[in-house]
Amino acid sequence: NSKAKHVLFCAVGPNEFNRISSCDSAKEMWDLLEITYEGTNQVKESKISMLVHEYELFVMHDSECISDMFTRFTTITNSLKNLGKSYSNQELVRKILRCLPKNWSPKVTAI
Repeated sequence: NSKAKHVLFCAVGPNEFNRISSCDSAKEMWDLLEITYEGTNQVKESKISMLVHEYELFVMHDSECISDMFTRFTTITNSLKNLGKSYSNQELVRKILRCLPKNWSPKVTAI
């Protein structure tokens, strides 16, 4: 327990240190950090639900370049993956190809 507490104290910044320094056990420290950065299970499920909704409705905007669209897409998928919800590469590629505007149709067909 003391080694784990020491590791946690060394790994966190000054703000987090102040937050966890009053905890009696490493488990208590870890739980506090987890709730602070990930939220409760309800918050986590709510975030997943919101991000899945964003993923499902994802489209490329008219004024958006392909790199900006891809950055926005990977931000959504990485956030989902961090919360435990992931998609296969095949699903991700299919989603990207479906969200491209009509002027990309020849390239999508070629792929």
